Amino acid sequence: MSTDASSGDPSPGQRESASGSPRPDWADGLRQLYDSVVDEPLPDAFKDLLDQLDGDETDLGECEADGSGEAQT
Repeated sequence: MSTDASSGDPSPGQRESASGSPRPDWADGLRQLYDSVVDEPLPDAFKDLLDQLDGDETDLGECEADGSGEAQT
């Protein structure tokens, strides 16, 4: 842990985190960027792809249920 020997404060370029450990200044910006990406809505193309994949899983479940290993038509 790099602290100022005279005051016990974190070195320049670092802040104390909520847990009391030093954290670099850029960590706050990285956290804000991460939070903004997480808050973005999922694009429609991804939603459509996920719906297609969910449909494929349903088809696979039917194959296993009848024991044939083939999709029922």
